[in-house]
Amino acid sequence: MTTNAHAGHHTHAGHADTATQPAHAGHQDNHAGHGIDTNGHAAHQHHGKHAAPEQAPVDEHAGHAGHGDAHAGHAAGAPGGLLITQDGYTLDLETTIAEPGGIDFRFRILGPDGTAVTEFDPIHDRELHLIVARRELTGFWHVHPVREADGTWVIRLDLPEAGAYRVFTDIAPRALGRTITLGADLALAGHYAPQPVPAVGRNAEVDGYEATVDGELRAEGDLLTLTVRKDGVPVTDLQPYLAAFGHLVILRAGDLAYVHVHPNGEPGDGITPAGPEITFHTAVPGPGTYRLFLDFRHGDVVRTAAFTLTAGVAAPLHSHHH
Repeated sequence: MTTNAHAGHHTHAGHADTATQPAHAGHQDNHAGHGIDTNGHAAHQHHGKHAAPEQAPVDEHAGHAGHGDAHAGHAAGAPGGLLITQDGYTLDLETTIAEPGGIDFRFRILGPDGTAVTEFDPIHDRELHLIVARRELTGFWHVHPVREADGTWVIRLDLPEAGAYRVFTDIAPRALGRTITLGADLALAGHYAPQPVPAVGRNAEVDGYEATVDGELRAEGDLLTLTVRKDGVPVTDLQPYLAAFGHLVILRAGDLAYVHVHPNGEPGDGITPAGPEITFHTAVPGPGTYRLFLDFRHGDVVRTAAFTLTAGVAAPLHSHHH
């Protein structure tokens, strides 16, 4: 029984709890979500979403995931964000039901011993990235809560409409030694009229900026290039945001499988231009319809451009048709 051999490692650094974040955590975090649902709601491109109904074998390991033997291996192969508990870490929302409007959103990350984790390795300048998305992918917020000394994370969220939401946390618990993404459901009470996923398209407009995406979504991976223009003019002075010129979160329609990609190169490396192009090497977890959310910073404001793309079945599967 060596499963909990490392559980004791995170009792020694209580003094570091409040040192890093609070001073700057709040100043640009309410940026996202405006302009997201501008792409019309006439989308009808979700045929093919149910092409693979039988995924049952995946959870045959669930019964013995706690033995510490092989559970990390198969969890790592699955898309992020589908599980509320992974590798011993649990996303514990203080409430899973709220009202539309401004809410003080509070949650904890519980470790293998059931207590709140307070030791995280930073990922792109922050100990935790919180992503909130509407189930239909018509709204998206990427924000950075503040961690209180007891391990409770707090942020003011403004979620305007009733509906079904998914909450994701990108974290790297120090005792785990790598990044995981946990996901949990949040419901906002009220009359809820589900929207279709926005129509497929390679162009997005937000606050007078135009963004386009080139490249294909493939399970085996491919290069995506996002280009940012303002009033038709390429933007060549993008500002670093969380140690990068852009952040891309990709969510799959239907189950909200989560992919968070960071761009090739980084600000200040002497070779990466500050726009208009941002390139990402991206692999998606299989065929389907995906919504892409690009965060970029310009003129001291972070904006989010959103696109819908589809990923087909990988090429080899077509090669035997007669």
